[in-house]
Amino acid sequence: MSSIADPVAGTPRSEATAAAPAAPAIALPVTAERELRLDLFRGLALWLIFIDHLPTNILTWFTIRNYGFSDAAEIFIFISGYTAAFVYGRAMLEAGFVVATARILRRVWQIYVAHVFLFTIFLAEISYVATRFENPLYSEEMGIMDFLKQPDVTIVQALLLRFRPVNMDVLPLYIVLMLFLPIVLWLMKWRPDVSLGLSVLLYALTWQFDWYLTAYPSGFWIFNPFAWQLLFVFGAWCALGGARRMSHILSSPVTLWICVAYLLFSFFVTLTWHIPQLSFLMPKRLEQWMYPITKTDLDVLRFAHFLALAALTVRFLPKSWSGLKSRWLRPLILCGQHSLEIFCLGVFLAFAGHFVLAEIGGGALTHALVSLTGILIMWGVAWVISWYKHSADKGAPKTKSPVINADMAGGSA
Repeated sequence: MSSIADPVAGTPRSEATAAAPAAPAIALPVTAERELRLDLFRGLALWLIFIDHLPTNILTWFTIRNYGFSDAAEIFIFISGYTAAFVYGRAMLEAGFVVATARILRRVWQIYVAHVFLFTIFLAEISYVATRFENPLYSEEMGIMDFLKQPDVTIVQALLLRFRPVNMDVLPLYIVLMLFLPIVLWLMKWRPDVSLGLSVLLYALTWQFDWYLTAYPSGFWIFNPFAWQLLFVFGAWCALGGARRMSHILSSPVTLWICVAYLLFSFFVTLTWHIPQLSFLMPKRLEQWMYPITKTDLDVLRFAHFLALAALTVRFLPKSWSGLKSRWLRPLILCGQHSLEIFCLGVFLAFAGHFVLAEIGGGALTHALVSLTGILIMWGVAWVISWYKHSADKGAPKTKSPVINADMAGGSA
């Protein structure tokens, strides 16, 4: 789509350009059909995050972090950027910057409240278990020792998003990224490619000058927003027409083989991590250039690995795939449709699973049983939420608004 309105047929270009107002460079689909692929992979990311937060068990070997450079976090942030842009990009086009910004800030507040609620209940859960079973190691492992020493200072730092227990780093990152979404959408409304270029520039400057946000009591954010914004903005860029514009690149055989080769390369490298006997196959110069492959600053190798996975997924899993309506994938899709609630639940369940495995012990079967139980609980809660909202919608007046994949961005649609 051109960034200016097309000239009227038969009218000289100069006159048509002068008469026609500038049109946004982004366009959103008008279809009311829900994009189930987003729900599917968002739900999959939630399950993988939950499993990765548990002690190592047999199901851990089914998560993608063991077979490449990226993991479920990249999937989650990309889809969050995609859905946020889809929801609020429409508001930006139809209602303007002020209204869209107000809606975004309202959603940021809702996510912030959810984070504070999660923080409070999570602290209570850990403190109760540590006291009840007289095991202070739980407090140390979950990173709340500073809270127990200085609760007044720590609570203030938590409200400022600077103090976070273990496994509570994603929502603060998402809150910060959403705060800057109005500016991102305003820029993309007219120059989406320039907006993506500025995001790449910020990413490069972050690596060059080591920009980061500090955490309390020491250290830095596990997910550096200055770096992870690239994945979020890239998701927004794809949602607002970028994916359509590069569809010919994604369908190219050259792209296919580049992606396959890179995924095989990353698999080989990660294999040397799990099987030290193979480490001699890695050239020392290559190791010096690659390592460390940092997650905090979204290493370019991680970003490239996600891009390769995404390109193959789009190529071999079309939007019209009949399997998306399968009852076997329904649990994943339901969890993806209610990602905020299920993510918070997953944090609770991860610690509960950690506690059960630490107190009871057991072999691979016990570990697998705890993991599967947590997944079933997440599915059950997602089903209850879906059933409740469906029942509530029956009595609500029908609207003409298109169906959207909004949950983390703006509530379930």
